[in-house]
Amino acid sequence: MNTRKYELVYIVSPEATDEQVTALHDQVQAIVARFNGEIEKTENWGRRKLAYEIARHKEGTYVLEVINGGGELMKEIDRRLKVIDEVIRHMAVRVDEEQRVVDRARTVRQTWQERRRVARGLPPQIQEGEKRRDGDDREDDRFDEAGA
Repeated sequence: MNTRKYELVYIVSPEATDEQVTALHDQVQAIVARFNGEIEKTENWGRRKLAYEIARHKEGTYVLEVINGGGELMKEIDRRLKVIDEVIRHMAVRVDEEQRVVDRARTVRQTWQERRRVARGLPPQIQEGEKRRDGDDREDDRFDEAGA
């Protein structure tokens, strides 16, 4: 099974009590446990005004869940939240893909920087004496070689 990280946000009707919101969280937790997933974090953002009216509601209770699991888990949570009357909106977003893109870009940039340094006859990693004086540790072409 491929484990991915998702953020699930759902908005509960303003008529729902705190006990109903807790019961809804318990339902999500039971689904996650059944599919061998994990809830990393849960945040109840409380009652907030909606950006636009949804089913004659102008406010709602927002809940954020960060879930580690597979696609089948998220399909089941989506299916279940669609039929629960207290939930007026929900959205699940996969967030691990963004982190992977950032890591890949960082690796490509660092590899390019190391190849450039080796081509100029320098060691691949920045040495202690090469750092800029203002505390910025970015490589600066003006200070490549001593005396030049």
